[in-house]
Amino acid sequence: MKTISPLSAFKSELPVSIINEDLPITALENVPSAIHCITGSRDRKAALAELQCSRHNQSIPLVPCLRMPVSLKPPFVVTLDINLLLVALTILGLLTRLWSLNHPQAVVFDEVYYGQFISLYMKRIFFLDDSGPPLGHMLLALGGYLGGFDGNFVWNRIGAEYSSNVPVWSLRLLPAISGALCVPLTYQIVVELGFSARAGLVASILLLFENALITQSRLILLESVLIFFILLALLSFIKFCHSQENSPFSICWWFWLLLTGVSCALAVGVKYMGLFSYLLILVIAAVHTWQLIGDRTLSNVSLLFHLLARGFSLLLVPAALYLGIFYIHLSLLIRSGPHDHIMSSAFQASLEGGLSRITQGQPLEVAYGSQITLRNTLGKPVPCWLHSHKNTYPVRYEGGRGSSHQQQVTCYPYKDVNNWWIVKDPARQEMVVGSPPRAIHHGDTIQLVHGMTTRFLNTHDVAAALSPYSQEISCYIDYNISMPAQTLWRVEIVNRESDTDTWKNILSEVKLVHVNTSAALKLSGAALPDWGFRQLEVVGEKLSKSYHQSLVWNVEEHRYGRSQEQSELEQELHSPTQVDVARNLSFMARFWELQWKMLTMRSESTEHKYSSSPLDWLTLDTSIAYWLHPKTTAQIQLLGNPVIWYSANAGALLYSALLLFYLLRQQRAIYDIPSDMWQTLQLTGAVCLGGWAVNYLPFLAMEKTLFLYHYLPALTYLILLLPPLLEHTYQHLLRSEVLRNTFSALLVVWMSSVFLTYRRLCPLTYGDPPLSPAELKGLRWKDNWDILIRKR
Repeated sequence: MKTISPLSAFKSELPVSIINEDLPITALENVPSAIHCITGSRDRKAALAELQCSRHNQSIPLVPCLRMPVSLKPPFVVTLDINLLLVALTILGLLTRLWSLNHPQAVVFDEVYYGQFISLYMKRIFFLDDSGPPLGHMLLALGGYLGGFDGNFVWNRIGAEYSSNVPVWSLRLLPAISGALCVPLTYQIVVELGFSARAGLVASILLLFENALITQSRLILLESVLIFFILLALLSFIKFCHSQENSPFSICWWFWLLLTGVSCALAVGVKYMGLFSYLLILVIAAVHTWQLIGDRTLSNVSLLFHLLARGFSLLLVPAALYLGIFYIHLSLLIRSGPHDHIMSSAFQASLEGGLSRITQGQPLEVAYGSQITLRNTLGKPVPCWLHSHKNTYPVRYEGGRGSSHQQQVTCYPYKDVNNWWIVKDPARQEMVVGSPPRAIHHGDTIQLVHGMTTRFLNTHDVAAALSPYSQEISCYIDYNISMPAQTLWRVEIVNRESDTDTWKNILSEVKLVHVNTSAALKLSGAALPDWGFRQLEVVGEKLSKSYHQSLVWNVEEHRYGRSQEQSELEQELHSPTQVDVARNLSFMARFWELQWKMLTMRSESTEHKYSSSPLDWLTLDTSIAYWLHPKTTAQIQLLGNPVIWYSANAGALLYSALLLFYLLRQQRAIYDIPSDMWQTLQLTGAVCLGGWAVNYLPFLAMEKTLFLYHYLPALTYLILLLPPLLEHTYQHLLRSEVLRNTFSALLVVWMSSVFLTYRRLCPLTYGDPPLSPAELKGLRWKDNWDILIRKR
């Protein structure tokens, strides 16, 4: 074996003076660069001895050099890679959103709406908001909790001065930080899409100086929080796609995939509008997964893992988080509140106070002789209870149709003693509960006796007053004419688990089907004329096999009847119940009911002064006066930066035209740009233009009151699209240097106009300083802009 001297292996690393004997051998130990090869004995002195021998032409045994010399490093090293541009953009975002956040010290526009919910959270009182899931409200309430807010403030009007106990800065902090963080997120998204840092910088500057986004971020509102989670979901998904190309199933791959699902769930949890972006990401992920299925290099097992990972992260995790949001919401709101009547009796009974105080101690199973109130589960147009009184139907209805002239039966929207009914066994005369009580089962036949008038619930082949295709419901009066009583009703438990289930108070939902005619007791919802005291009509629905909530009733108040005499019975109907029965409604039951109410409950559609149509948003033909100082002209307007809005619209049109141009050229087998650039351009359009479409087009079909701020998520997508389009134009469409220089100069002018417009509108964005009437008129660039000018 050929041996190599350790000396010859590292002589080249030594100073020449040592080799030439200008320095003593001992100096070798003090020369840092003279690091020798490791000898077999790992002895530094052996190498020094060899060098000494070489000077005297002496030979020593040669030892093979096992490795090159290495330098010693500290065992723990942390390297930070800080993007100073991102830091600068974050600071600028915070400055524009946090500056003078306390101003104004008054309720601004929809703060009156969200502030009420914050106060209810502080007092743990249940409420129902049909605008969306509760995550956004909880985040705003968290700001109030951290600021020490006790909930004691009356949010009754816009412009009301905040009292000293309201932590205005703390309540507005979270939306402001969310809006500020959107700026660096925009930069990162554009860069991750495959464009330069300059394009990312332009996108973030556009978002930074967009006046409407700034205004919406500085108040107790939710749009900035929604946009933050949408952008975070986009960035996470794009980074996941890059990780898929480089290192699938790595830690980074899992992190970005899970963060995508989490961000989508949080966006939907803030507002239902977040669902549009979530669906967009699911569609892009489905296309990406479809391409994976066609990849023959992946094994079946690997492909299965890919599908399971995406299903778990993008479907199961968001669903679990969505449920978790409602679980926290319902765990916090445990007390009875102003919206209890909208919910079912079982839901109300699960809250502290309210109905739970009334129903506490009621027997669980309905038995023959039970005294009950029956609530219709539909709850529309208002919650109401089966009701009767001594008044009868008129002999003839309007239009000349004859009635039965029997005792009226209605649905009454208030608690009343005339809502009480007695469940009677048709085979017995007694109307008291026996010992032991005989519970009523699904399919049993009963009679219902009105407690205060002792008349039987009845129906017959007579058309109802306002619903001529349904039967009239009445309490039977014997006029000794050819109209016999038909008072038998069959109990059908809709939510039964088996056909042997018993009829339970609160929990059971039942249909009462008339035995003789098979008509089911139904709330028609129509308001009776004055002769019916404007109470709601109850009819017999002949198609009893159908299911609708208007056909379903549940027992709300319940007691076991003990009195036979009418005087004692009336006294008993006014008395509280005695028996104590616990009822625990499961979380899932409460979740589904609350979710259904949120999706189906709609407030009356009233035209608002500042409402607008989606077509007005594109050209910024509308604004919203958020706040006006009571004495000066200082005001806050939701008003966008017109340069950005019109540029974004133009960018969308140019991108669409460019994409169509490339598609036509490729159809002719002409490829103007590289394939990787073409894929980047397609992905950018799918994300940005697709995001605009799914967040804008649905509003064209919505029948609800709409405002300018509904357009802000869609606008954000267009802002993301514009800088990539400009960069593509510069790099691939402009061939000559003259055109590129001209284009660059125009971009400088355009960016300057963006900033100057932002500065011009700042007094309306921040509500400070007050402007003179002439200055305000100068800012009214469109007649539709509702800039307020106080008359002197």
